[in-house]
Amino acid sequence: MFKIARSELVQMFRNRLVLVTGLIIPVALGGYFVYQHETYSDLGSLGFVAAVVMFTVMAFGLYTTAVTTLAARRQNLFLKRLRSTAASDRSILAGLVLPVTVVALVQVVTILAVLGVVVDGPAQIPLLAVAVLATAAMMGALALATAGITNSPEHAQVTTLPVSLAVVAVAGWVGITGTEDLAYLKRLLPGGSATELVVNAWDGGVPLTDALPLLVPTVAWVVVAVALASRLFRWEPRR
Repeated sequence: MFKIARSELVQMFRNRLVLVTGLIIPVALGGYFVYQHETYSDLGSLGFVAAVVMFTVMAFGLYTTAVTTLAARRQNLFLKRLRSTAASDRSILAGLVLPVTVVALVQVVTILAVLGVVVDGPAQIPLLAVAVLATAAMMGALALATAGITNSPEHAQVTTLPVSLAVVAVAGWVGITGTEDLAYLKRLLPGGSATELVVNAWDGGVPLTDALPLLVPTVAWVVVAVALASRLFRWEPRR
């Protein structure tokens, strides 16, 4: 798995498309939200800004890049060749997705750290860490599912758009309006409960034991996405 991950990391920095969508765009958007934090905190709170930053990076840095990578490796038959080795299916997929996941996590941590230095830091760092890791797991699982219906790297620009825009929109909706109204709907939508977790972690006011149950919807999305991936994922190009 780690040999595959190391090779994939090298390829990621050589691919201009992946470099732009996976590194430059998420960092630029995250930096913009940090720079404009006063404007966006007027809409919600600093926790809302942190949640939008997190989902922007996860959607475009992790999710979109992972789908593009998997589609490209399928198209050039690299997935088929890897499957003929001793590596298991799980280790192959983990090795391909691990580099972009680590890069996205580093980006999120760095940008949120800058936000904490520029303004006030999070009230509950452990809760924030749990929320970030759970979101990364959800977006990675959704990437595997989406890769199953993505025929090529170019096609990934279309297939990833609905989920990318949806999770950022849900984060904005929940972050601005809270969950006093339509709580169950907002928490069940992909990213809704994770956004509430980030807001609670950053702004404080909610005990850790009361906030942790919000992980359940995010974990449920991971399970659903993995189930879809097991049905939809293809190792060879569609004919």
